[in-house]
Formats: sequence, C-alpha cells, structure tokens
Amino acid sequence: MNKWTFHTAVTTVVMTIGALLIAGAFNLFLIPHQLLSGGLSGVAMMIGYMTGGNIGWLYLVLNIPVLIWGWFMVGRRFIIWSMYTVLASTLFLQLIPVTAIAKDAVLGSVFGGIILGIGTGMMLRYGGSSGGFDIIASIITRKRDLPVGSIIFTLNGLVIAALVLFTKDWNLALYSLLSIYTAGKVVDIIHVRHIKVTAFIITTKTDEMLAKLLNHPRGITIIKTRGAYTSAEKDMLMTVRTRYELAELRKTIASIDARAFVNIVETVGVIGDFHRAKE
Repeated sequence: MNKWTFHTAVTTVVMTIGALLIAGAFNLFLIPHQLLSGGLSGVAMMIGYMTGGNIGWLYLVLNIPVLIWGWFMVGRRFIIWSMYTVLASTLFLQLIPVTAIAKDAVLGSVFGGIILGIGTGMMLRYGGSSGGFDIIASIITRKRDLPVGSIIFTLNGLVIAALVLFTKDWNLALYSLLSIYTAGKVVDIIHVRHIKVTAFIITTKTDEMLAKLLNHPRGITIIKTRGAYTSAEKDMLMTVRTRYELAELRKTIASIDARAFVNIVETVGVIGDFHRAKE
C-alpha cells in the first residue's frame, strides 16, 4: 500500500467515524428533545419538527445546492470529502433509531454538542466538513478575511431566531444555543478554525506549480534560493493560506513535485491584502 492509498484509507475511516458521531448526536441526544444543532442540519431539524418530515433526507436535500456551490468556489478535495460525509451522515441517520439516552434536555444538549463537536472536528482536521454552513463560511472567507467561527455563529444565530419566531419556546432555543456553543468549543479544541499558515515551497518545477496554485485566490511570491551543500539553484514559493486550504495545498504540491521541500509555519497575522490582486 503506497502513501497516498494509506492516507485515503485513514481519511475515509475518520470521515466515516465523524459521520457516525454526528448522526448519533442527532438521533440520541438532540432530536429526542426537539433541539437544534448548528448549520443546515439545524434548519433540517426545524423543518422536520414542523412538518414531520425525515430529518436525514432533509439534511441531504438542503446540502445539495451548497455542495454544488462549493464545488466551483472551494477546493475540490474539501468538497468531495464533504459530499462523502453528508451521504454517510444521512445513511447513519436512517440506521440509528431516535432514542433519548439522556432524559434531561440540558444533558442532551451538552453531551449532544460534545459528540457533535468531536465528529465535526475530526472531519475538519482531515480536510472535509459536515457540509452546510462550514462550506458557506469557507466560501465567504475567500472573499473577505473574516473569522470562520464568527460567520458560522452568525448564521446559527439566524437559525435560532427562526426557531423562537416559529415556536415561541425560549427554553428550546436556549438549550439549542447551549448545544451549538458546546459543539463549537469542542471543534476549536480539535481543529482551530481561523488560523493562517505560511507555506515555503522549494521546488524545481516552478512553472507547473504556479499554473496550478495561481488558480487559487491567494498571492504567491517567488524567492530565488541556492542550496548550501549542492549549490543548486531553485525557486522558493511563499504563500499564505488558511488551515481550511492546507489539505488541498499539500495534495497539489505532492501531485506536481513529490520531491519538493515544504515548510509550513503558523502565521500570527497578515498586514496587507490577503487575496491575490486581480490584473
């Protein structure tokens, strides 16, 4: 088994476990108490509670247009894994019975949020997502340098506001907010959402690398380098990305120049335009 196959197998296992955890959080902790999660899944839950529809299938239907939008706006690898996790989550939502493990709504919201955060964090850490608002936020951050967490929190706030508007039940809204807050904190522990990194790529295949990387709305600086031991001249490409984009960047570099030397460091801050200037 080569390195790529092994990595794909590991990612598949992680994404599947993440989808199972998300479905378990929904059907065993949140849905039995009529609570909402964050994202489009929360919208699906609200529609399901009001109409009696199947929440799993609603979750899938609502994610389809977002996934299509993301296909053209975000890295293909990110969207492919997001498609997989949305489908896997939908399947698990059909297989896991809706049963209240925690009889108390507060316990259901807290532990549902914890399990949901673990599943979502695992997906994000390995270059995917649970779909919905994660993809929307990722698209927005490509145009505006805004914290992903803040965007998601704002979108979730709109979902909770809709819940209060339609149900007039503040208890359900507050319990749902507790679940969303808990899930967000767990996700931040597993995968820091809004963090920038600088990649220094030393390669002999500059033109091929640029042809691929310049399709992305981030700037790239070329720095001439010379090896101290071999005296061989190479180019070093410097680019700043978000952690969301790192998995796609690694895959792109490996596909063009498997012998490239890449140093990735965390970036404290960026002054100036984070996006590539348009000609």
